[in-house]
Amino acid sequence: MMGCRHPPDSQHPGARGRYSLWLAAALGSLALAASPAARAFVRCRVSASGVAFGIYDPSSSSPLASTGSVTTTCTLFGRRSVTVGLTSSLSTGSSGSYVNRTMRSGASALLYNLYLDWNDTQIAGDGTAGTFTGGAMLSLTGSNRVGRWTEPLYGLMPARQDVPPGIYADTIVVTVNY
Repeated sequence: MMGCRHPPDSQHPGARGRYSLWLAAALGSLALAASPAARAFVRCRVSASGVAFGIYDPSSSSPLASTGSVTTTCTLFGRRSVTVGLTSSLSTGSSGSYVNRTMRSGASALLYNLYLDWNDTQIAGDGTAGTFTGGAMLSLTGSNRVGRWTEPLYGLMPARQDVPPGIYADTIVVTVNY
């Protein structure tokens, strides 16, 4: 599997600072073994919509929230119907920790995290250290050859972090196994 890396947003003139998170996505394909007449091949592609927090105000007493998503599109090649089980996992990013992910600008860091649920209780990760993985089942048949699964990601950045202005970014690698 391979990952893609996306550059951070550029800073707008006059803005105090721009903080964004970019997601990298894994790509792959799967061949299902069967007799020559019944062979099926499934190819899945993954794309990500980054969680862009926008401008962070260190004096605000409210946390900053944003959303993004990971979309997996699978295509069936062949005559056989298949059900594809998808499991997504996210890396820790630059912090090396799921508990306190960080965006960095030089030596400065902003704490944030990513969640699978809108009420911020399921930390998106790899299933270890109290984190959760996403998942779905896609049924692909002769009449429904393309299936799509979009998993929302909810970002939350705690309030009142005293950081200097700058462009803060982190890269999260998304892996989808099927």
